[in-house]
Amino acid sequence: MNIQETIRSVEAAYLKSDLPEIYVGDTIKVGVRIKEGNKERVQPYEGVVIAKHGSGINSTITVRKVFQGVGVERVFLLHSPKLDAIKVLRRGKVRRAKLYYLRDLVGKATRIKQRFDRPL
Repeated sequence: MNIQETIRSVEAAYLKSDLPEIYVGDTIKVGVRIKEGNKERVQPYEGVVIAKHGSGINSTITVRKVFQGVGVERVFLLHSPKLDAIKVLRRGKVRRAKLYYLRDLVGKATRIKQRFDRPL
C-alpha cells in the first residue's frame, strides 16, 4: 500500500456524504457553527458561489454576499465539522468557472440569471 492510498483511506472517514451538488453561480445558504462562550449556535450565511477549489477533503467554495453595501467573501471547507448544512436556494446560469468579475460590479449588475435545468 503506497502513501496516497493510506492518506485517502484516512481521509475517507472524514468526508461528508450529505453534501448537495454545488456549482459556481448557485445561491446557497450555509449554516456555520459558531461557539460563543460555552454555547454553540448555527449562523446562516447566504450568498453566491464564485469559486470552487480542490478535491476530496481539501475542497473549498468561496461564497460572496453584499452586507450593508460592502462585499463580503468567505471561503468554506466543504467537509469541515464547523459547517452544519448547505442548502441550494437557486441555480445560476453562468459561463465561467470563476466569477471574480462580480467584485467589480455594483447593484443590479451583479444579478445572475436563474437556471432551471438542474434540480435544487
